[in-house]
Amino acid sequence: MPFTIDTARTIFPQTLAADVVPATIARFSQLSAEDQLALIWFAYLEMGKTITIAAPGAASMVLAESTLNEIKGMSPQQQSQVMCDLANRADTPLCRAYAVWSANIKLGFWYQLGKFMEEGIVAPIPEGYQLSANANAVLDAIKKLESGQQITVLRNAVVDMGYDVNKLGNFTRVAEPVAPPTDMSKRTKVTIQGVTNKTVLDYMDNLNANDFDALINLFVEDGALQPPFKRPIVGKENVYRFFKEECQNLKLIPQQGISEPAEDGYTQIKVTGKVQTPWFGGNVGMDIAWRFLLNPENKIFFVAIDLLASPKELLNFIR
Repeated sequence: MPFTIDTARTIFPQTLAADVVPATIARFSQLSAEDQLALIWFAYLEMGKTITIAAPGAASMVLAESTLNEIKGMSPQQQSQVMCDLANRADTPLCRAYAVWSANIKLGFWYQLGKFMEEGIVAPIPEGYQLSANANAVLDAIKKLESGQQITVLRNAVVDMGYDVNKLGNFTRVAEPVAPPTDMSKRTKVTIQGVTNKTVLDYMDNLNANDFDALINLFVEDGALQPPFKRPIVGKENVYRFFKEECQNLKLIPQQGISEPAEDGYTQIKVTGKVQTPWFGGNVGMDIAWRFLLNPENKIFFVAIDLLASPKELLNFIR
């Protein structure tokens, strides 16, 4: 029988994803707003000793600038309330504005808020603030994660703040302009031990080059992409929007893979490697598996991106 998106999700079922990440995010979401904000602050201070957090791009900061200026003009009590409102996902004009920003704008916003807090422009976490026992347990759990898992937890923590976008009805997403693709003369090509499939190689090369137009043409019309710990994004238009909003300036470093025939002339391919993001220094890479299901015409019907449980999983090709 032909594959469906649900059956496609089951390929290479023994791939061990880092389930500790959504579990930690779930524990974080149960904390009070004050503990959430303090934990983020303490975690970033701790991570800053070993992980370089890069300054956001100019476009991200321009799009958040008016909101940041509004917060700068508030009293310290109002500033603290705004941050608590964001953590509580309150229904306020500022939380609604935040909700429709792209992930990069949200990350830039919190990066700049952190700088303002360090400079005394925005109300900091009160001196001597003591995390609750539950918050301390979550902070300890974050410290024990791989660096790539840490940045995923903290990224998702702030990206999920603000008003619930699903309650907004019709809205316009606010995102940075898409950078032009890398010039052909400056592109590099990946090699993957055990995988020579052109579609998979082109997927990696086009994503590394920010060539989203060429990238989306590798998919079938009703194809899907499943980000880590998320439901599949279905349809070329939706996948294309995800690439433009979430995947600019990534560096994919695939290492090895395996290709197997599947039912009805399909091919399933698993590749493992690392991904570096523009938000963190080159010494931090997330351990990733890509699970591709290609149709008989060698187009992508489905691809899942899994954040792996441990570096050992990079070598695991058991079906």
